[in-house]
Amino acid sequence: MREEHAPGVLDAYAAGIATGVATFQAQPPTWQEFDAGHLADHRYVALDGDDVLGWVAVSPVSGRCVYAGVVEHSVYVAPAARGRGVGRLLLDRLLDSARDGGLWTVQAGVFPQNAASLALHAAAGFRTVGTRERLGLMTHGPHAGRWLDVVLLEKRL
Repeated sequence: MREEHAPGVLDAYAAGIATGVATFQAQPPTWQEFDAGHLADHRYVALDGDDVLGWVAVSPVSGRCVYAGVVEHSVYVAPAARGRGVGRLLLDRLLDSARDGGLWTVQAGVFPQNAASLALHAAAGFRTVGTRERLGLMTHGPHAGRWLDVVLLEKRL
């Protein structure tokens, strides 16, 4: 993933936000915020020519050295590419990169309403650690004004 992919990455992010079941964020970050918050060695885009079909990236979960090998990931697929295996391709690439890069745990938080994401993660071998009940108040989309649970998933590498 390079800066030239920023418009497509942020468009896919915005489309995920619009579903109301992807993130508590109400709008995508700027490219500078995105770039600063995600590890450069473990982020990828799926392309069809110049079009971004989806992206995957990781962020550290903590600055403490004991957690240096633990990351949280996000995976977003553009609406036109959903159901075509793009999410699985991206997630598999990320897991290979993380393993090769010395990371030992990849985690994700997914809303229970996001059945496609839960199925993707299960197929990729993630396990459910637990559910964080009423973790945050949704401010946008079909669940605006509701406190939502988040399912914590992890894959040990």
